[in-house]
Formats: sequence, C-alpha cells, structure tokens
Amino acid sequence: MQELFREYLQAHGYWVLFLGTFLEGEAILIFAGFLAFQGYLDVYLVMLSALVGSFLGDQFYFHLGRTKGAQLLRLFTAFSRKFGKALRLIERYGTFVAFVSRYTYGFRIVLPVILGMTTFPSRRFLFLNFLSALTWSVLFSLAGYLFGKTASLFIEDLHSYEPYLMLALAGIIACLWSSHFVAHRWRKRHARARLKRIKSRPHRPKMNHNHR
Repeated sequence: MQELFREYLQAHGYWVLFLGTFLEGEAILIFAGFLAFQGYLDVYLVMLSALVGSFLGDQFYFHLGRTKGAQLLRLFTAFSRKFGKALRLIERYGTFVAFVSRYTYGFRIVLPVILGMTTFPSRRFLFLNFLSALTWSVLFSLAGYLFGKTASLFIEDLHSYEPYLMLALAGIIACLWSSHFVAHRWRKRHARARLKRIKSRPHRPKMNHNHR
C-alpha cells in the first residue's frame, strides 16, 4: 500500500501541487512539504512546483483584471464587495500589496485581479510576483517539512503513524483558517456595532453665534 502511494505521488504529485498552488495552495503545499520529509516527494521539486504554480496563477489573475476586470465586477457580487477595500489598500501601499497579496486571507485572488485593473506597471508586478512566489513556496514547503521533522523527534516510526499525523496537520490548518474567519467576523461585527453607536448618538443643534 505504501509503495502504491509513493508511486502515485511520484507520478502525479507535482502536477497536482502545481494546479493547487495556481488556485490557492497553502494547505496542499504544507501537506506536500510533510510528504517530502517522509520521502514520497523531493522537497526541492515541491518548492519548484509551488513557485511555478503560484507565480503563473497570480500572473493570470493580474492579466485577467487588466482585460476583463469590469466584467468581473458586474458578474460577481462578492468580488465587487471587496473591490473598494482592496482598491484603497492598493492606492496607499501598491508595491507592498503586490508582494504580500498571496499571503492575505480572503484577498489571495482578488488583489492581483484589482492590481491588473489599476495602472500598476506590468513589469513591476511580474518582478514582485516572482519574489513573493519564491518566498511563499519556500516558507510553506518548509512549514510542512518541519512539522514532520518535529514529529520525528517524538515518534520513532513515523510511517506507522502517517494517517494520524496527516489528520493532525489537517486539524492545525483548519484551526488557522477558522481563526482567520472568526477574526474577520469579529471585526465586521465590531465595525457594525460602532457604526450603530455613532448613528444612535443624539445630534446637538448648532449654536447660532450671530449677535444682533
């Protein structure tokens, strides 16, 4: 069974990783890093696949925004709701946003699309996108690899406990995603409550300082 799993991963693992990182990819990349530690994949090929997938993915989203951005705004309401907030970020921190866009929860695909809709230079985005994809692929690959390395300090035969370790890793990733979701909901609720308090304050009449 283990040999079949190894053969399957060696035959299909890298292109599946490429597709996963083209779309989103943090979870699949962390799992790939762990499988590389276990010897099913090569960690350097994992990094390379993630680098190519994530780089080409964001280049695609950027040029999609440049050519079809207005149509996307009309078609997708969720995208249009994020447009204003993302645009304000880009106007203030354009270069920084281009670099960190793939690290942002909820804006991973939206930001490159909106960057493409602005006058942000294509060459600058290409350069920043490559640097961002490089750091991202290395960091998240190593996150999974180091998870396996840490587990090996406490468990002698990791292969016997692989299913449980994969479940534990999935649980950690799910907790991280949930914390982002909860934090987002809390900020949204807090902002609504603050707006409600502002609206409920009594308006004081303006004083007329004109003396007869």
